[in-house]
Amino acid sequence: MKRDNATWVSEFILMGLSSDKHIQAGLFVLFGVIYLLTLLGNGLIVLLIALDPRLHLPMYFFLCHLSVVDICYTSSGVPQMLAHFLMEKKTISFALCGTQLFFALTLGGTEFLLLAAMAYDRYVAVCNPLRYTVVMNPRLCMGLAGVSWFVGIVNSAVETAVTMRLPTCGHNVLNHVACETLALVRLACVDITLNQVVILASSVVVLLVPCSLVSLSYAHIVAAIMKIRSTQGRRKAFETCASHLTVVSMSYGMALFTYMQPRSTASAEQDKLVVLFYAVVTPMLNPLIYSLRNKDVKAAFSRVLMKNIESKN
Repeated sequence: MKRDNATWVSEFILMGLSSDKHIQAGLFVLFGVIYLLTLLGNGLIVLLIALDPRLHLPMYFFLCHLSVVDICYTSSGVPQMLAHFLMEKKTISFALCGTQLFFALTLGGTEFLLLAAMAYDRYVAVCNPLRYTVVMNPRLCMGLAGVSWFVGIVNSAVETAVTMRLPTCGHNVLNHVACETLALVRLACVDITLNQVVILASSVVVLLVPCSLVSLSYAHIVAAIMKIRSTQGRRKAFETCASHLTVVSMSYGMALFTYMQPRSTASAEQDKLVVLFYAVVTPMLNPLIYSLRNKDVKAAFSRVLMKNIESKN
């Protein structure tokens, strides 16, 4: 279709990771196993939090939201990626491409904001433990989660709209594994100044600001822990934050390195790795980190398992 001498395509061709059939078969098995582990791990976290009353706390309320985000995020792109590993022609329609981009941006942005909310929860737990239940009341928790989702959706709607409006003058080959903002912008045959401004503003809203809030929270947390005299007390305080700090370092670290660097130094291959990291690897690792390094989650799993065994007997 044509408008004002600019051309929009009806579908895109995704180059993917490799054109070699044997490599694609191996990648299908690898990513298929990772996807199943992601669904199982995050689904188990949500189930444990729902079934065990002892996990009905602010920290696990946010963790439940994070697991739902991870399930949806990985499901927005991985099934299509798996299907493309088995297909000769890897195409995606214009409408489906825009839909995929919208959900990926929504869920990615929401996750960063939820991590900031979880950092505030840990700040209150360590720095103001006596007022924890008063400060982190259900209304505040629902408000923080609601704002995270709302900002994620609005930010995504704006970025998706300005990205999908770009004409490509007939070019429809995306050097990527999925419909991603930077890959689509590279195909544009018009001025992209507005897109660059929107991408920068988006990075500030869903990445730089939450990261700053997380850093501020942990600066106060570290200061409070250093004031604790006993080694056991310090260790216990640190353990309450260890899982979250690991996920934060992993998520924000690569995102800041990638999206806040000059665009001239970025490459299509680097963008592919980032998308794979967030859409495939991170959603799988998050439940492992929170279960292996969290005594409450492991204890809840044991209780639910024992209760199941006893009910069968």
